[in-house]
Amino acid sequence: MWSRDPSRRVALLGLLALAGCGLKPVYGPEGGGRKLFGKLRPRDPETPIDFVFNSRLAERLGPEDSPEYDLDYRISVGVVSQAITPDEVTTRYSLNGTADFVLTGPDGAEITRGRVSNFTSYSTTGTTVSTLSAEGDARQRLAIMLADQVVTRLLAASMRLPG
Repeated sequence: MWSRDPSRRVALLGLLALAGCGLKPVYGPEGGGRKLFGKLRPRDPETPIDFVFNSRLAERLGPEDSPEYDLDYRISVGVVSQAITPDEVTTRYSLNGTADFVLTGPDGAEITRGRVSNFTSYSTTGTTVSTLSAEGDARQRLAIMLADQVVTRLLAASMRLPG
């Protein structure tokens, strides 16, 4: 029995189409996410943003129990003035970040590579301590966003992993 609501009909038809096209849930029994969970070893962190990035990878893909895949990455962050007063005082900064990554298999062969980017910002209108705290928090948010994007790309490529 069809509803009179056309958006509901479109949603039901969409679900039927997806079910027939062979898509599998990435975390399902046959999904590629299981191939990466606990098996990814990111490179050793060198900077505070690397530590946050690696921590987020472990949250999303599990701690490395039996690493089979190596993830090499490079994070770069640019600082851009956003809000400048008539007296030429910057009151807001934007942090623009990119992460270039390469996933390699047990034999050292490249499985996938890519680049993700994102941005965040922070205010400088408070005290020196609050500004430094805001900048540190913005850097952590940026690292988490970049890690989440990398995980999404890795999960998309995980169906090509052996096993």
